[in-house]
Amino acid sequence: MNLSMKWLHDYVDIKTEMHDFSEAMTMSGSKVESFGSAGDEIQKVVVGKILSVEKHPDADKLVICSVDVAESEPIQIVTGATNVFEGALVPVALDGSLLPGGKKIKKGKLRGVVSNGMLCSLGELSLCKNDFPYAIEDGIFIIEEECRPGQDIRELTGLDDTVVEFEITPNRPDCLSVLGLAREVAVTYNKKLTMPDAGVEGGEGKTSDFVNAVVHDPKLCTRYTARAVRNVKIGPSPLWMRQRLRSAGVRPINNIVDITNFVMLEYGQPMHAFDYRFINGGTINVRTAHAGETITTLDGVKRALDEKMLVIADNEKPVAVAGVMGGEYSGIMNDTNTIVFESAMFDPTSVRLTAKRLGMRTEASSRYEKGLDAQNTVPALDRACRLVELLNAGDVCGEYIDVDNSDSTPRTVPFDADWINRFLGTDIDRQFMIDALRRLDFKVENDVVTVPSYRADVEQKPDIAEEVARIYGYNAIPTTMLGGAATRGGLTPAQQFNKSVSQTLLALGYTEVTTYTFISPKYYDKIRMPSDSPLRNSVKILNPLGEDTGIMRTTTLPSMLETLARNYSNRNLAARLFEIGTVYMPKGKGELPLELSKIALGSYGGGEDFYKIKGDVEELFETFGVNTDLCEYKACGDDPSFHPGRCAAILFNGIVVGTIGEIHPEVQANYGIDTRVYAAVIDLAMLMQNAVSERHYTPLPKYPSTARDIAVTCDDAIPVMELEKAMKSAAGKVIEKIELFDVYRGRQIAEGKKSVAFSVVMRAADRTLTDDEADSAVSKVLKALEALGATLRS
Repeated sequence: MNLSMKWLHDYVDIKTEMHDFSEAMTMSGSKVESFGSAGDEIQKVVVGKILSVEKHPDADKLVICSVDVAESEPIQIVTGATNVFEGALVPVALDGSLLPGGKKIKKGKLRGVVSNGMLCSLGELSLCKNDFPYAIEDGIFIIEEECRPGQDIRELTGLDDTVVEFEITPNRPDCLSVLGLAREVAVTYNKKLTMPDAGVEGGEGKTSDFVNAVVHDPKLCTRYTARAVRNVKIGPSPLWMRQRLRSAGVRPINNIVDITNFVMLEYGQPMHAFDYRFINGGTINVRTAHAGETITTLDGVKRALDEKMLVIADNEKPVAVAGVMGGEYSGIMNDTNTIVFESAMFDPTSVRLTAKRLGMRTEASSRYEKGLDAQNTVPALDRACRLVELLNAGDVCGEYIDVDNSDSTPRTVPFDADWINRFLGTDIDRQFMIDALRRLDFKVENDVVTVPSYRADVEQKPDIAEEVARIYGYNAIPTTMLGGAATRGGLTPAQQFNKSVSQTLLALGYTEVTTYTFISPKYYDKIRMPSDSPLRNSVKILNPLGEDTGIMRTTTLPSMLETLARNYSNRNLAARLFEIGTVYMPKGKGELPLELSKIALGSYGGGEDFYKIKGDVEELFETFGVNTDLCEYKACGDDPSFHPGRCAAILFNGIVVGTIGEIHPEVQANYGIDTRVYAAVIDLAMLMQNAVSERHYTPLPKYPSTARDIAVTCDDAIPVMELEKAMKSAAGKVIEKIELFDVYRGRQIAEGKKSVAFSVVMRAADRTLTDDEADSAVSKVLKALEALGATLRS
């Protein structure tokens, strides 16, 4: 919201530096974003009076002007303009002056004659014909306003006005108006607020003699007011009104249209003026559009309407889109004789959705969609009609139409000064609170606060406390110790565990990534997920950001592969990434999905292989004390996302808790990666549930160990881990460690077989093992291996 300081001074008499003003308003709750003047780029441009005009001796299209600029003597300026004449008042850019756009004017010669500056047109001052309707655009600006030679042109044109930009939060639509901000300024500086003249005198006739209004859906239009004006005289607005509009960024058009825009900015209430000639049947219908209806709006665009859009219609057709924009033939024309002012309250949601569907957002819709005050429609209508009378722009009818379906019951909130002080941690005087609230237009009687109708954001006691605090001054509130039961901040066990997992993986050389939990359904195709897979049953997003974010993911694998592919396409030769992410599994209709946390690892390049990523998973388990005896890796050839011969399911206590392996070549191709990619997905909940936080000290062994090497031949399909588990189970606690040191397939081994060699370390905690005990343990190991079809290699 842009606020003209000149406009503000019409209602509040303050004198202050702009930096002080900005700080004071920000601290009282109205944040100032910036301030500046449109005339900052204009320097040394003044009003000049042409004393004489003579022909240039050496140029037929140039003239020499003697101009009075209130200096010791007139200055000479050469110009090619044809509309200058003796006695004309014109803008003069003096030697060394600056014009908008950084254009500098210096003394020079034109065809041998000295020119001490330049006469300016409207455009050269960043003005247009709408600012000064009597001026011409292709010649020198001939000033008709009362002025004097030497007067700063910024003062004359209003370009010396300072404009302050406020950031208005959605809960304060009342501040989307000059009066709303003026009220805040008056309270901040404890000054009197002078309200504008809205006392309509009125004349003969009634608005109902011209039109009547019917609201077909009171929920979409809670109040509709209208007033007719006869004998309208269309013409330019006075200079002060044009300057106010220009400072707010609104282009002046004519007196009637300017009045509606002026009142919208002043009161925050959007208005529209209908040409009575184009209201067929004399009835204003506030209704939803009919199927197939269209309207050509004021911007000349034909727009299709649907049955959810609220429109203003006569007996035949829509003449305006309610709260958004008027129709092409509803606007004011040069021959308009009778108008009908509209001031209404439309449903915020309806206006917002209509504007969105039509692809247009106007000053009116931006206000309506935040929720306005239905009690403000009549004051705004009165102000518009009063301006018509003040500008002698027409004859206002004595009565107006008011279809009021709004709830005008005042909102009340209990007033408890002690509670407010406890809530704020202050010791503010009760009377100060009452005075502050009354200055804000609240009423305080019998410990009850009556809230103004335009303050829909104040509903409870904390809201009242906030009003008191911002007027008292946030900087004035003392620093105090935290009262009540002190709380101790910190991470939850789950957050602490996640942090530990991240730190472990970072130590293993991985980099953490974070990806969106919503993905495209096409991602499932890229990882070769079967069409009948239950994982394709995803939670659908009703209002997705785009086509690629339409569902909530049920697996983190596509997100990891997308990130790896992005790194690969950016010529990152190697990558090791991990994410602790969430997947969403749908439940019953109307129920929230089940959220599961997963650890996803992904890598390529840099010597990565299956055993390296498997070793990282084992290191992760070991770090958190997971019982590796209950963990096993089983070959998995039916996961279409992974290579059928280089993939394993991770089982814990017989339950699948993850998958690890090399990505299928076709999946790699889908992501544009030309090197082998490895990934693992692990259930975070399993890891947390089976993690052992307490570690027990084990003293160094006192007795020596004994070692045996065992080499067996077995079927190639038997996993080495299965052999190791059988060996440990057979020998019991005697075995301290089993290390695989060789796997051989070749000419000396039968086809379909492999040779596997282990180093078995045995030790007893309370004695030195004898050879017989060691041999007995090895014998048990061999028998267990034989049960798996593994025979001792000779």
